[in-house]
Amino acid sequence: MEKLAQTKAQLNQLVVGRKKELDFMLIALIQGGHVLLESVPGSGKTWMAKAFAGSFAGQFQRIQFTPDVLPSDVTGIRFFNPKTQEFELRAGPVQTNLLLADEINRATPRTQSSLLESMEEKQATIDGETLQLPNPFIVIATQNPVESQQGTFPLPAAQLDRFLFRLEIGYPEYEEELAIIRNFRDNVSHKKEIFPVASVEDVRKWHDEAEKVAVHEDIETYILALVRATREHLSIELGLSSRAALALVHAAQGRAFIEGRNYVTPDDVKYILEPVAVHRLMLTAEGMLVQDPVAILREILTSVSSPVEAF
Repeated sequence: MEKLAQTKAQLNQLVVGRKKELDFMLIALIQGGHVLLESVPGSGKTWMAKAFAGSFAGQFQRIQFTPDVLPSDVTGIRFFNPKTQEFELRAGPVQTNLLLADEINRATPRTQSSLLESMEEKQATIDGETLQLPNPFIVIATQNPVESQQGTFPLPAAQLDRFLFRLEIGYPEYEEELAIIRNFRDNVSHKKEIFPVASVEDVRKWHDEAEKVAVHEDIETYILALVRATREHLSIELGLSSRAALALVHAAQGRAFIEGRNYVTPDDVKYILEPVAVHRLMLTAEGMLVQDPVAILREILTSVSSPVEAF
């Protein structure tokens, strides 16, 4: 746990005022999940992803998505080499431990869908040949709010469901923004301070230990009650899926692990519910006029009893 504490300390030093978001990203890395960062331009999404990647000794690749990026630019291509007179395989940037998909909603739906297999099955198929991706493999995608940018392609529900967390990066507090100005005045030297703290083997070890975190049957019942409440809510047209229920379990285990516990509590479930569930809900036309997904999730948390007596 010493390496984990050192990693968290470095991340909180490099990225000011994002402790909670960095914890979620760390949980995603440990549990092999993916993260969608959403905010207005200039809020530090890309820097946060790069600082996070730089704190680990694994491979890192970045794709800057634009409408002309092709699926083969993501997964790879088999090309004809005139020198050898043979077709050769050129693996794409998905062959990495951490992939930064920058401005993912600027890519066309066809290119966006090229990530589905990699995100769900940790593999990429190129001209019929399936290549396994490195372990661990996670995607950190960034996007600006759809309504603030022309020429974007909203991610479909199937794509959103592959992300363990969606984190909305708001504006920092006054003191935090003042610290950002002071820390980043010498921009170049500040970025040189990033160095890998944990190895790939450390991340694999954390994953194995997080899998052993105990989930009491009352916690399982509580999670299912929350999931089913989203399906029955009058303002929700599409509630949480079974994949979302599993995501809640894994995220709660990850949160308990980084907190130094070997068991999940109801507070762990409450802590991770919003970023796990908010992007998976589809509201009815009437619901969108009067409520937002965050408010509905908080309403559901209040209405569903948590198993406090067991803890």
